[in-house]
Amino acid sequence: MANFSKSSVPQFSVEVYQNEYLPEGGRDVNAIVTVTSTGGGTTGGVPLTAGVPASARLPGRTPDAAVVLMVDCSGSMDYPPTKMRNARDATAAAVDTLRDGTLFAVIAGTHVAKDVYPGNGQLATADPGTKAQAKESLRRLSAGGGTAIGTWLQLADRLLGAAEVDIRHGILLTDGRNEHEAPEDLRAALESCAGRFTCDARGVGTDWEVKEVTAIASALLGTADIVADPAGLSADFTRMMENTMGKEVADVALRLWTPVGVEIVFVKQVAPTVAELSGRRTEAGPRAGDYPTGSWGDESRDYHVCVRVPEAGIGQEMLAARVSLILPPPSGGGAPQTLSQGLVRAVWTDDMVASTSINPQVAHYTGQAELAQVIQQGLDARKSGDSDGATAKLGRAVQLASASGNADTAKLLSKVVDVVDAATGTVRLKARVAEADEMTLETRSTKTVRVKK
Repeated sequence: MANFSKSSVPQFSVEVYQNEYLPEGGRDVNAIVTVTSTGGGTTGGVPLTAGVPASARLPGRTPDAAVVLMVDCSGSMDYPPTKMRNARDATAAAVDTLRDGTLFAVIAGTHVAKDVYPGNGQLATADPGTKAQAKESLRRLSAGGGTAIGTWLQLADRLLGAAEVDIRHGILLTDGRNEHEAPEDLRAALESCAGRFTCDARGVGTDWEVKEVTAIASALLGTADIVADPAGLSADFTRMMENTMGKEVADVALRLWTPVGVEIVFVKQVAPTVAELSGRRTEAGPRAGDYPTGSWGDESRDYHVCVRVPEAGIGQEMLAARVSLILPPPSGGGAPQTLSQGLVRAVWTDDMVASTSINPQVAHYTGQAELAQVIQQGLDARKSGDSDGATAKLGRAVQLASASGNADTAKLLSKVVDVVDAATGTVRLKARVAEADEMTLETRSTKTVRVKK
């Protein structure tokens, strides 16, 4: 086994990219905040802290995790029968990827939720024996019944809430629409689960609702994706579980402190995906608020912060905001821990070149956020029969994807429109589009690329 030291504990850094110069009368300050976590990642899916003595971990914390797998077992999973078989195989592959010592459970989801392993409202501890038992219980799963995803999430919350662990995570698979509970019931379940565990959601096939699945992932700070071909489920579930096993620190918050008179316009994640955080603020003392970021392993994410400052004269400068990464206090009590921080500044100048220059990172991510928005607008217009509106919006999406080097999104767009000129956004709607291609574009529309160096 490798030798571990205190340097194995994840280290966080904050970098702020902005043009701090404002013209006379200028008030809006934009900054891209890059947060990077290093030293706590994975090697072959096994976290570096596996086997690390408690003295080398974050004070008062353990890096253990609990995972609940929610498998759609509604009647539609039997059409075709290979779908249910692939779901069982994928869940078994995820179970195999669990790190020994991880707490876990499996839920069969229909119009009700049932914890099929280990059962009785318990979590099992992963080891060769319990993994074999779990896979045996998976072989007995069959399709039948309706779909009420809120009940699955609430059962997962009860199971995970009983675990004395740092990382609580769910993986949810569905193949259909949430037809057996009211939309407000699912919203209520998401509201009650938010902040209690993270969750990755996957839609298999093409009969599910994109906005439902992406809403689950967004509310619970996880990822959403489509697996159009059920044969790809095992590989996807294995990747998801490897990623979960790589998480080392949970519940990290982005704290924004602003001076008197400064207004927060918005806070959003812009890489690796676009996610609005403004409405998730919780107050954290005078003029400070926390925005949730979920769990971290070895990774880097970018956030766009926009604040509005009071007017000031030429030559004046001020601190517009202080951005900090905060780890909540251990369960035993104590004070929150500041992991890293950066400053956002405002300087008023009469130098037109300085004040009108747009920071490359800010410009890039403004375009990426617009790209996600116009794809959604274009697809909605296409579904409603507004061909002109769809052509305009999806043409703008092609232009933005081309300019930013977002090749993956450009490729997905090319399956929905014929590109005449990417640079100008000149496109024609395709007469026929495979449903899987359209759903893939919609599901992955928020994925971004980072700034070209």
